[in-house]
Amino acid sequence: MFSLYKKELQSYFYSAFAYIICALFLLAFSLEFANGISNIVTPKYTFSFSNIFYNNFFYFIFLIPVLTMRSFAEERKSGTETLLLSSPISIPKIVFGKFLAIATVFLLMITLSFVYPLITALLGQVYLSSLICSYIGFVSIGLLCISIGMLMSSLTDNPIIAAVTGEGAMIVLLFLDRFSQSDMIQSIPLLKSVFSIFSTQTRFNMFSIGIIRLNDLVFFFTSIAVVLAWVVIVNARRRWNRG
Repeated sequence: MFSLYKKELQSYFYSAFAYIICALFLLAFSLEFANGISNIVTPKYTFSFSNIFYNNFFYFIFLIPVLTMRSFAEERKSGTETLLLSSPISIPKIVFGKFLAIATVFLLMITLSFVYPLITALLGQVYLSSLICSYIGFVSIGLLCISIGMLMSSLTDNPIIAAVTGEGAMIVLLFLDRFSQSDMIQSIPLLKSVFSIFSTQTRFNMFSIGIIRLNDLVFFFTSIAVVLAWVVIVNARRRWNRG
């Protein structure tokens, strides 16, 4: 699995692809950071960073599908999927290796953003508990979005379609809160409870105020495991059909 992970990681960093994605993420983060500074009304900069993370979700749903669209769709389009599926590596190891490679690129993006809390700590005040929890919440949602993007990529042989459908799925995921506030959903208690279970924004709000709940962590890790299991099933069926 490590050899596959290394190969996938090299495919991102031996081209300009990963660098462009990281640059776009930092650009969006920088714009939000600069906007926060421009709205300061006190001499000392006091910031929790939860607003930056929340606003970055909307840029995020455009970047992650671009990062995941090639994971399986590109293999199928270029014809290398046959070699991959006929290799002695098991399907779960293939899926997990690709997931780890994309997650590594994503975590690098997050690591580069550490410079902003450092600047704030030098020139102002950072709410450390809120900052740490916001990072945990943002990473959790990011890993879930990566798994969803991989699922969309495994269902098509066109990377562009994989990106578009992945983006659509992430938009639905991130806007479940707004859907649940509609009169129709509010009038049906069962639907309301279902929407609240799958609401990622409500869970992130708890992280952003410095509260880590076990059920939130369980939700994200379970959701990631379930979606990756679907990816395994889709690719296992393709291997089976190929004989």
